[in-house]
Amino acid sequence: MKITRGLSNTSLAHHPVLTIGNFDGQHLGHLALLSVVVESARSRGGIPMVLTFDPHPTQILKPEIDLQFLTTLDQKLVWFEEVGIEHVVILEFTRAFAEFTPEQFVLKILRDGIGVRDLYVGEHFVFGKGRAGRMSDLVRLGSQAHFRVHAVSPLSLDGEVVSSTRIRRLLQAGKVKEASQYLGRFYSLTGTVVEGNHRGKKLGYPTANLRLPLGRAIPADGVYVTTARLKQKAFDSISYIGTRPTFGPGERLLEVHFLDEACSLYGEEIQVSFHERLRGDQTFATPEELAARITLDVDLARKTLRAGPSLSQQGRVEVSTKAAG
Repeated sequence: MKITRGLSNTSLAHHPVLTIGNFDGQHLGHLALLSVVVESARSRGGIPMVLTFDPHPTQILKPEIDLQFLTTLDQKLVWFEEVGIEHVVILEFTRAFAEFTPEQFVLKILRDGIGVRDLYVGEHFVFGKGRAGRMSDLVRLGSQAHFRVHAVSPLSLDGEVVSSTRIRRLLQAGKVKEASQYLGRFYSLTGTVVEGNHRGKKLGYPTANLRLPLGRAIPADGVYVTTARLKQKAFDSISYIGTRPTFGPGERLLEVHFLDEACSLYGEEIQVSFHERLRGDQTFATPEELAARITLDVDLARKTLRAGPSLSQQGRVEVSTKAAG
């Protein structure tokens, strides 16, 4: 997959079939849109492309908002390639860029910079200064610039539109199982194991401690059934997010206990995937009460992990969508 930053490094491809967006979350709605782009490009002998922005526009236009991301840029790039995108153009989003009128965006970026032939975007797509451009403007300007515009209907599950905003809210409420249905996979966080205070080992449940990544959406404090991936191998695990209130105030960490493996983990990078929340955070009167509760949590985690195939085993959920235009 070709990756270019800025338009000066972009050589016009043969029949670019493009979509535009930030694609935070890589959720099922995003997958549906990108699948249409890839299929269309193949049928037309064109190149499936994505135009995305770094940093996220909200970070520039509304820096007071503490936007918590579902994915990193590197994760998105890996995923674009996996779903069949052949060229990603990354534009730096600046205040000067935000001043582009809808006409300037279409003519300078889409026509002159990329040479779009077919453009697929969500039917509620907005663009240009002050988000003034609407779908009707895009169709009109696209006709002037000699490319076709295709509106793609949003994907809904159980009557709810699949969106990054909804997924963030579910995660922050601890509803990781529900979030996974919209993502088509388990939500995951990655970090490097740091040395802790060894309380877990003293309780009989040693943990790998990870600092929570800055700028990422973090599930609510509590205990979760998880899978931990270390060096390309997945391990059943149970994880805790919180400040360990039984022992007084502390740093908010992600603590991971491997159910059936004893590993030397300091300095290792671990990816933790969240299957289901078992309970919220609690304060216990004694360490012994906490240990007894962890024993129960571990039993529940084992039962959950044994119950049927997982999203990660099945792969992404297959989706379809329709494009108009």
